[in-house]
Amino acid sequence: MPRPLHRGVSGIRISGNSNDFWDAEVKDKTEKEDSDRNHSSSQSFLSLRSPFRLFFQDNSPPKYGVTENGFTSDPFGGGTPRSRHRLTMLFLKLSLVVIVILALTGSFWWTISISTSSRGHIFRGYRRLQEQLVSDLWDIGELSLGPSRLKEIEFCSEEFENYIPCFNVSENVALGYSDGNEYDPLCGHGSRKSCLVLPPVNYKIPLRWPTGKEVIWVANVKITGQEVFSSGSLTKRMMMLEEDQISFRSASLMFDGVEDYSHQIAEMIGLRNESNFIQAGVRTILDIGCGYGSFGAHLFSKQLLTMCIANYESSGSQVQLTLERGLPAMIGSFNSKQLPYPSLSFDMLHCARCGVDWDKKDGIFLIEADRVLKPGGYFVWTSPLTNVHTFLRDKEKQKRWNFVRDFAENLCWELISQQDETVVWKKTNKKSCYSSRKPGSCPPICSKGQDVESPYYRPLQNCIGGTNSRRWVPIEERATWPFRSNLNKNELELYGLHSEELVVDTANYKTAVRNYWSLLSPLIFSDHPKRPGDEDPSPPYNMFRNVLDMNARYGGFNAALLEAGKSVWVMNVVPTTGPNYLPLVLDRGYIGVSHNWCEAFPTYPRTYDMVHAGGLLSLETSQYRRCTMLDLFTEIDRLLRPEGWVIIHDKAPLIESARALTVQLKWDARVVEIESNSDERLLICQKPFFKRQATR
Repeated sequence: MPRPLHRGVSGIRISGNSNDFWDAEVKDKTEKEDSDRNHSSSQSFLSLRSPFRLFFQDNSPPKYGVTENGFTSDPFGGGTPRSRHRLTMLFLKLSLVVIVILALTGSFWWTISISTSSRGHIFRGYRRLQEQLVSDLWDIGELSLGPSRLKEIEFCSEEFENYIPCFNVSENVALGYSDGNEYDPLCGHGSRKSCLVLPPVNYKIPLRWPTGKEVIWVANVKITGQEVFSSGSLTKRMMMLEEDQISFRSASLMFDGVEDYSHQIAEMIGLRNESNFIQAGVRTILDIGCGYGSFGAHLFSKQLLTMCIANYESSGSQVQLTLERGLPAMIGSFNSKQLPYPSLSFDMLHCARCGVDWDKKDGIFLIEADRVLKPGGYFVWTSPLTNVHTFLRDKEKQKRWNFVRDFAENLCWELISQQDETVVWKKTNKKSCYSSRKPGSCPPICSKGQDVESPYYRPLQNCIGGTNSRRWVPIEERATWPFRSNLNKNELELYGLHSEELVVDTANYKTAVRNYWSLLSPLIFSDHPKRPGDEDPSPPYNMFRNVLDMNARYGGFNAALLEAGKSVWVMNVVPTTGPNYLPLVLDRGYIGVSHNWCEAFPTYPRTYDMVHAGGLLSLETSQYRRCTMLDLFTEIDRLLRPEGWVIIHDKAPLIESARALTVQLKWDARVVEIESNSDERLLICQKPFFKRQATR
């Protein structure tokens, strides 16, 4: 029976025969035959970043091997006799290059000869023509390669099941890194493996939310029984119910303790219970050393969004288990670099025996905590060090506590409550507090040059940041959630936006989400009528949980998903190569991070159910890149769960180029036309569930 892919879709036309949705293989075979007949030349994907290299070939001897990116090398290199067809094609290519050079030269002289008043407008049009030319030449090169030339990427060996490029603590230690710096990513030559990461032998599709929040499959994460029961952290302890499952159910006494703990924090702030955090201006929380995410899991039902960060761990990873539960998390460390968040990002910071020695390195970790905390925000610290009965008997602990307490006072934090092992500070909401400190008080205020609003893994700074930001607004003065997501005209001016831009962006994503769900719902529920251990809900509810938006811009995709009632959380990534709207995303009450997509994303394999990228290929190809599109797609494959989905919305030539790469990745893929925009396409892909065979 044909799949009803057109059902309920408005504004989208599916190209090809709807009776065969995944027609990539048929098309690829046809293109392969055409390619073999024409003997078209091949070129590595990286060389197409400079499109003119497609026409000016090396004079080296002919080679027909496969390059490191999977494309065959140049067959026109030597001086062997060529057929008339090859000579004709070469002549046409050289003619095209001459025409391009003459056109660009003529346009250059014409540009400098026009009046100054009109140069700006013409330059912008000229720039768009150049970008279109590069895109067209790239497309020609990709199509000339032909799918027959593409070689599927091999699977990684078993030792790379939990592989994260650039994270290797033992190697960093061997290189002499210490004092916490061994946990930082180190990307050297050969740090990225050109293979596809397979799941463990007994991997199972995670249970659907909210069941998956309480129960996960043991085989899906790397952890030992000893690591499960040896942890003394309040939020790490858990109970293993069966041989193949780990349970975090709130029925246990331990997690009644987490609920009581959250209630205690609310009372220390002066609230009735944790349900009133929203009314106090708290929406987003950075949970440092989060254990296995139980604090954030409990608060999620209160409409609070908690981002877990913890060091890289090769086994028993806090981040990996938290993500497996369907909760936000990423690898992050205070050791030597600033976190990839803007200043004034979170309403609360939480550290429950998180392993950070706040008194070390002259308080520089506290300075970084202060930088990412919003004015009027709360810093919650639970540690034996804060227990008055403990440090009265231990002079060293008393000395350490005194340092933290005094340093927090110099940061203009008010100690509002202390009970048992928990202390709550409130950051000042008045800049005048810093000038009222005693002369010579440390740390000093950052100068404008030091106070970078959105640093990207910059070395930790020994000065108070965020004070120069126009976004210095106390949390009590901000709209409460969910009204915070709809910023008013005056608030948008802080980010250089007009309200109309946000309205249009929101409307576009509302339409896009409806179309995505109409396309995917019949596929998912026809292929998987029942998941292991859980029945599928009625579509389109609950199809995904962990979503990655690789080019979030204003956070419109996140907003549209929530407004449509999808029970998801979105990691909003703002690429370092484009406009920085990450402060806007975070101020709307979402979570996100800056990232360079030529580097590995700081998370474990099999993290996300859906990866979305709108305009990312256009953004990345407009820059001088030190990585290829194949590198980018291999990283997406690492991040994506088996049977996960990829949706890419971009210009038609780039989509066609991307589709060619899906053959190498073994993805099922289809290009979908958009009736309202003939210049753009959707690429919808699904990652198959490849299983590793058990070794005897």
